[in-house]
Amino acid sequence: MHPFQIIFNPTSAAELSKLPKDLQLQILGEFRGLPEELRREEEIFGHLAREGRTLTRYRLGDYRVYFERHPLGVVVHRILSRNTLKDFLYRSSLPTGEDQQLQDNPRFWDLIEAAKSAR
Repeated sequence: MHPFQIIFNPTSAAELSKLPKDLQLQILGEFRGLPEELRREEEIFGHLAREGRTLTRYRLGDYRVYFERHPLGVVVHRILSRNTLKDFLYRSSLPTGEDQQLQDNPRFWDLIEAAKSAR
């Protein structure tokens, strides 16, 4: 079995660091079982696909972690609070809470891409 790594890009690392320490530990602790859950494709994940690319959404309480699979494990692109996501959907004139609506919204993918290029 290969080691499993959780890789945070600069944006997701900054988002995590802004959270209270106990919440950071809770979020990181939730990732402990992630490799096995990914293998089983549990229904706890949402999937957003666009142009051959698939993001996975993992709900952790009031937070949504958006990541992609990587040969070493996963790359975390964004950690968004439920309120941030509702605000994004509101500003995008979309009804709230649907992975399908995010998947079809180019501005959501711009948000993800911005995280990849941030330094």
